[in-house]
Amino acid sequence: MMAPERPVLYHWEPNSNPGKAMLILAEKGIDYEGHYVDLLAMEQHRPEYLALNPRGTIPTLVHGQNILTESTPMMEYIDAAFPGPRFTPGNAIERWRMRWWMRFFDSYLAPAISMGGWKRFIGPAALERDIGDIEAAIDRIPLEARRSAWHKALHDDFSEAELSESQRRYRYGLYLLEAHLCRFPWIAGNDYSLGDMNGFTLGYAFPSVQPDYCNDCKTPRIMDWLRRICARPAVRKTWSLGRTHLASRLEAITVKPDADKEGI
Repeated sequence: MMAPERPVLYHWEPNSNPGKAMLILAEKGIDYEGHYVDLLAMEQHRPEYLALNPRGTIPTLVHGQNILTESTPMMEYIDAAFPGPRFTPGNAIERWRMRWWMRFFDSYLAPAISMGGWKRFIGPAALERDIGDIEAAIDRIPLEARRSAWHKALHDDFSEAELSESQRRYRYGLYLLEAHLCRFPWIAGNDYSLGDMNGFTLGYAFPSVQPDYCNDCKTPRIMDWLRRICARPAVRKTWSLGRTHLASRLEAITVKPDADKEGI
């Protein structure tokens, strides 16, 4: 294990990719130096940040001489490099299961959720700023896929086919996750792990943005899973660092159905 040199984390909201790194650091009780990178102001594409991370992605972790990007392998690095409780299963099949789900969250479910986020939040929020500055900043983005997403969000240019496929993936992801949680209490199996943290940084918004599909009637196991994670002190501490209304979505998880209204 490496010496616990104080890490520096460049992050945005405790949401999706930045939230993964923020949450594992909090769960392990690691004191870190945090720098808020305002995604809506395009600070991740300013020269000083690109000098650190040329791809302009968030988060970035600096630990000694190491500069790490890509949030999911970053979580595993933090879990292995620092003292504190371990959140990577020692059991081989549970470790496989955790990584299978992290890959599913990252490569299948996250893009579907992201499209809705770009349309409902990122685009409208960006329009509150100087459009010329935003357009100029978009043109400097090194990743073509990111440039395209920003242009579509700014001009509300997602096609009906794209939005429909996003919704299909969303619903299928919820179906698979609900079925999995009928078999296991946590993503890896019997214990809370990096897989739960990964999924929660996406899933905490499910009840707010997809209330017709994620609720106590249709996905009771997902709701229970979200509430158990939400109750963890590290989660509350991490989400308290949010500066936009995204963090307030956490509260929708804690609302339980009225027994009388549900006819129970």
